[in-house]
Amino acid sequence: MVSLPLHIVLFPFECGIAKLRSPLFWALVMRGGILLVAYTTYYMGLPALPLAEAIALFFAAPIIVTILSVPMLGEKVSGMSWAAIALGFVGVLIILQPGTALFNPAALFSLVSAASYALAMIFARKLGVSEPATVMAFYQNAVYFLGAILIAAFFAIAGIDHLGHPSFDFLVRAWAWPDNYDLFLMGVCGVIAAVAMSLLTNAYRTADANLVTVFEYTGMFWAPLWGFLFFSEIPRWTTLTGLGLILVAGLISVRLATKPSYSGQMQQPQNNTPVESR
Repeated sequence: MVSLPLHIVLFPFECGIAKLRSPLFWALVMRGGILLVAYTTYYMGLPALPLAEAIALFFAAPIIVTILSVPMLGEKVSGMSWAAIALGFVGVLIILQPGTALFNPAALFSLVSAASYALAMIFARKLGVSEPATVMAFYQNAVYFLGAILIAAFFAIAGIDHLGHPSFDFLVRAWAWPDNYDLFLMGVCGVIAAVAMSLLTNAYRTADANLVTVFEYTGMFWAPLWGFLFFSEIPRWTTLTGLGLILVAGLISVRLATKPSYSGQMQQPQNNTPVESR
């Protein structure tokens, strides 16, 4: 409700409101639907997981972007990059600890969120050939807004408000009107989200996906801190170890992505889109 009006205000500065009538309407809607899955599963993981663990698992997304950039974007990934990807997934497994008593099934929500988010960023790179960042950001927020209303209406009509698990209870919880302070916080989050997603979408449409995603790793420094300060959460050693491995994998990727090619020039992103579609 906050982000959508802000995006409309931004249209005249970048492309004009007429760009909303895009010939790639359904592709933009599909990307919005993928992000609806990404955001919803991300929030479903938070009630059942420590903040640092949920964020660390979500940061598998840049690794998945690098993998998807090969078949979907034609980007070249070196052997060292594949080694970095393997290292990152080792970090994910250390955090998950599958097959042990410490494994929390809610962690799968964070991984589904990471995979969905990565796919959406690949879409941003493809659509960015012809679509401005504000148009893509508008569609993703519009789809999320409408999708959230439909999901809430379904559970309200069905009378479902409790499913016995923190993640699912968070999803089906009955609507409660927020007080003025909560409305203020939600408004601030909306402004931050609108600006951040516009900038991030623009970055994905103008630069190599496997390079841009690595800059998102800075969030890994904040998650344990906010978890400790606001929720008194102390990360497990396995969470910190896995987080460190994922971070190292990201730093290796950015080093390889910015390394000059044999000609001494930076590698340029491949663009397989015909000129006529621009």
